[in-house]
Amino acid sequence: MGKKIVVLNGSPRANGNTAALIDAFTAGAIEAGNTLKRFDIQQMNINPCLGCLKGGADKKNPCTQNDAMGEIYPEYKDADILVLASPLYYWSFSAQLKMVVDRLFAVTEANAMKAPYKECIMLIAAAEDSPESFAPMVDYFRVLMKNLNWKDRGIVLAGDVYKIGDIAGKPSLDEAKQLGASIR
Repeated sequence: MGKKIVVLNGSPRANGNTAALIDAFTAGAIEAGNTLKRFDIQQMNINPCLGCLKGGADKKNPCTQNDAMGEIYPEYKDADILVLASPLYYWSFSAQLKMVVDRLFAVTEANAMKAPYKECIMLIAAAEDSPESFAPMVDYFRVLMKNLNWKDRGIVLAGDVYKIGDIAGKPSLDEAKQLGASIR
């Protein structure tokens, strides 16, 4: 039986290089018999975390805010694997993805301050292609995995992809598809 995968697309460009990475990953994951739900965050009405520390009162919609996170929460809770996909913006996730990651804290609050166990994948597209450029994002991902007690299922870093379409023909697309296909 396949895994349930949730993809959080933090790119503001609907058909950009991050979307191409997601599409390649999705093709592999679906071929391997998994199910996948993708959220294009830019298209959703989601507010940033208020830092109110009042989440968790309602298990169905654990945040005090009533916005499109209500669509993400149940899928996130049921997912086996979470995919964090983003362009590299100032050596971190995009604001769109960071906002959703922050809001997932409400689920942790609803679960006696314990994040639900997930396996996690990171897909990153960036203009630069150097270890130094990717290092802060990779370090952040590893800290998330350690502190949330999640399993790192893999990272695909697509460098030298600034303009839409720059990713065409890059090995990172094959890496993303192979990573998706490896999930069983």
